[in-house]
Amino acid sequence: MALNPCIDNWAGKTVWLVGASTGIGRATATALHAAGARVVVSARGREALDRFVAEHPGSEAIALDATDREAMRQATQDIAARHGRIDLAMYCAGTYKPMRAPAFELDVALQHVQVNYVGALYMLDAVLPVMQAQAKTAKAGNGVGHGGGHISLVSSVAGFRGLPQSLAYGPTKAALINLAETLYLDLQPLGIGVSVINPGFVETPLTSQNQFKMPALITPEEAAREIMRGWKKGEFEIHFPKRFTFWMHALRHLGYGSYFAAVRRSTGM
Repeated sequence: MALNPCIDNWAGKTVWLVGASTGIGRATATALHAAGARVVVSARGREALDRFVAEHPGSEAIALDATDREAMRQATQDIAARHGRIDLAMYCAGTYKPMRAPAFELDVALQHVQVNYVGALYMLDAVLPVMQAQAKTAKAGNGVGHGGGHISLVSSVAGFRGLPQSLAYGPTKAALINLAETLYLDLQPLGIGVSVINPGFVETPLTSQNQFKMPALITPEEAAREIMRGWKKGEFEIHFPKRFTFWMHALRHLGYGSYFAAVRRSTGM
């Protein structure tokens, strides 16, 4: 059953991806551009954004730091003023550094909170008023309350339960999952779609830090296809690759004793 309006036609839709200079964000921006969307990409790296625009005619770039509240507000206002609306806002900015408790680094942990979670809150603060106004206009115009737009947050299966090396990263992704669930309860009745994206291992600059064999590793382009498929089907949770995320979902249902034992056996940690 579709939990969101199915998005199968991107032609003319305005989409904004925050954290789109590399990895999943860039690949998804490319897929949306190919599908006919008006694509706006944001990230800190101006050079990477300029390359994207050069390779994708008609796309736009707004360089910003996701942890800059005012920059996020200004970008939202600029996009809405230029295009009239925002149909999809995707938060895919993220940072990752492997960390275990004996080598805990507070500053690194707090950086994860700021980039992975607080930045998403800044996007919501800026985008929600725009999408609520769009939803009201759509409902008044045709009686169908599904015109408000769509918010998509990129989390991770690392947010399902605690994992070794994920002391800084995992809790921020768990927070995004909870945030998306709560947003859905509040926004779906208003006609605003919400989805959470929970990838397994994807070949990106972040995962290149891992010094272990990553099971079911996929490319960013494969991830983008799964995300587009999930939006088309109206899914709330978009998780992939299924051959890996199925087992991660199953682990969520184990009692703590069984879960801790299973993780130690599989990771040796």
